[in-house]
Amino acid sequence: MTLIQRYLFRQITRPVAAACAALAGIGILSQSLDQLEIIVERGQSVWVMLKLTLLAVPQLLAVILPIGLFVGALIALTRLQREQELTAVFASGVTRWAAIRPAIRLAAIVAVLTLLITTIVQPWAQRTARTEAFAIRSDIAALLVEEGEFVEGPDGLTVYVQQIEQSGLLKNLFIYLPDGDDATTWDAAEARFERIDGAPMLTMLNGSTTRYSSRGVLTYGSFDRNVFDLSPYIDATERPRFKPSDLYLTQLFDPAPQDVGTVGSRGELTAEGHARLSAPLYALMAMAMALAAIMGGQFSRTGYSLRIAKAAAAFLVVRVVGYGIVAGSAWNGWLNILQYLLPIVATAIALRLLFRALKPRRSRRVKRALKAQAA
Repeated sequence: MTLIQRYLFRQITRPVAAACAALAGIGILSQSLDQLEIIVERGQSVWVMLKLTLLAVPQLLAVILPIGLFVGALIALTRLQREQELTAVFASGVTRWAAIRPAIRLAAIVAVLTLLITTIVQPWAQRTARTEAFAIRSDIAALLVEEGEFVEGPDGLTVYVQQIEQSGLLKNLFIYLPDGDDATTWDAAEARFERIDGAPMLTMLNGSTTRYSSRGVLTYGSFDRNVFDLSPYIDATERPRFKPSDLYLTQLFDPAPQDVGTVGSRGELTAEGHARLSAPLYALMAMAMALAAIMGGQFSRTGYSLRIAKAAAAFLVVRVVGYGIVAGSAWNGWLNILQYLLPIVATAIALRLLFRALKPRRSRRVKRALKAQAA
């Protein structure tokens, strides 16, 4: 790129990056508020909430990048046009195509980045988040322990903990377990949840156990260390259930038999695959519409509010219709081709408006003069 093109590239890239960052920040804030349940109800750490929030970012970026590109490009091009920097660029001998090339290059970069996110990063992050969320929901420690309250679990198992320290150490633990007409209780000064050979265990220290049988026999004993097996109270057959957004492209277009029906129908999986491949086209469409809104007409000292409003409305309509086509493609496979045609046609129309504006136009007076000379 020439010096002027590098300047234009920087001037457009900065607002685009700022717009994408602002939208991503709003999305991350929304996700973090949704994840507060993990801390409040599940007793998880702030790090777990932060991890799940960050794992949701790739899916957000796939939606945010075209929008941020459109908004940032409009801001940058409007400023360049209003301050007559584009006029100075053209006056220096730079052709309009050379001036547009940095914007097109930026759109291509965003399109490639979107493709990488939708095909590689997003499914990995979604699968990791789904597995992590499943582990939290099935965490027997989080389900059975609530500070200062009696919590009843499976098979009548009841647990009480007076205090839970930040390190996970349980203080003054009490466990009650009925067994038909019999009942057993444990109490310990300290306890901690652990995994031994992959099995969930509760290690109790400095405690006692009491067993009452239906025959009226009471048995009491003390211990320095006792390990309570929690495996019988966990359904080991449960597995995390994935969604189409969690699968890679190879799994979407050639799903395994167990994926069809459990994750989604074959039509839903195929529609998801085509939606990911067509997502980068919306980045190209966003830049084409932004260029057409600012440079697709006559220079105006009063601003370009009307043209920007029309471009924004067109972008919004096309994107919403695109989501509708994705939903319809799950039931009608032939609609998948529209997932590609819609952004391509919208881009072509925007470029057509831009091309027409770039061509020199003859005024009516010049045309009448040329007709008179020809006559």
